[in-house]
Amino acid sequence: MAAKYGASNPVPPWQTSLDGICDAIDQSHCGAEILGFADRRNEEDTLSTTVYADLPYPENRLLALAHSLVVRGVIGEDELAQRLAAVRDRLEA
Repeated sequence: MAAKYGASNPVPPWQTSLDGICDAIDQSHCGAEILGFADRRNEEDTLSTTVYADLPYPENRLLALAHSLVVRGVIGEDELAQRLAAVRDRLEA
C-alpha cells in the first residue's frame, strides 16, 4: 500500500496505536471478560482472512478489532462513526 500511495514509510502511523490498544485489552483485568487474548487473535485471524480479506495488512487487522468490539457492545456503530468523523476532521483541518 505504501508504494501505491508513494509513502516512504511502509508502516502506517496508527500501527503503534493499534498495537498498544491490543496490548491494553490483552492485559486489562476486564479484557478477558470482554475480549480475551485468544479470542481476539482467533477472531482477528478469521475476520482478516474472510470478511476483510480484500484489505491489506494491517488495515484488515484494524477492522477486525473494530468488528469484534462492536459485536461485543464495547463501542456502538454510531459512536465509532462519530469518533472516526472527528479524527477525519482533525486530519483534514
